[in-house]
Amino acid sequence: MAATTDDSNAPQATKKKFLGIPEAVFLEDVESFMKQPGNEKAEAVITRLHEQHQKYKFMELNLTQKKLRLKNQMPTNHTDRYSYLPTTHAEGSPEPMETHFMLADSVFCKASVPPTEKVCLWLGANVMLEYDIDEAHALLEKNLQTASRNLETLNGDLDFLQNQITTTEVTMARVYNWDVMRRSRENMLKSANKS
Repeated sequence: MAATTDDSNAPQATKKKFLGIPEAVFLEDVESFMKQPGNEKAEAVITRLHEQHQKYKFMELNLTQKKLRLKNQMPTNHTDRYSYLPTTHAEGSPEPMETHFMLADSVFCKASVPPTEKVCLWLGANVMLEYDIDEAHALLEKNLQTASRNLETLNGDLDFLQNQITTTEVTMARVYNWDVMRRSRENMLKSANKS
């Protein structure tokens, strides 16, 4: 790519990899960049930059969809329920706990849960396991922390990707504007030579 770089000499401690996303380089001096071999035609450079921009947009779409899936998988209030169960059991409350649970989208059912020391967790793929309340709570907390870390990393990757998109757009505009000015100068020289 014309406007990407791989600073392999950069210190690895300060250089963070963002899912293998190539870093776009801002062109300080378009004139000298366009004099490099392979960059003689502005249309070809803009086409390469446009292809890189489309790749960035595709990556952004994929990461955004991944973020939505991750957000949908994160529990909202399940950990609160499991932290509530040990308190009712420890108090020795013989009365069952009244609750509502979701059967399907927008379909809820009322339930009476007797005091218990065990809970069943639906792990997906037709798998349900029985856990002690403390184990279930620890598992849910661990899963929530992992999902939160993954979401934070994904947000960082999306921010980095958005910066690369913006840099590529600015570079395309600068190359285009340089080409317009070059053509204008050439036309002025041609008209000056004719007169």
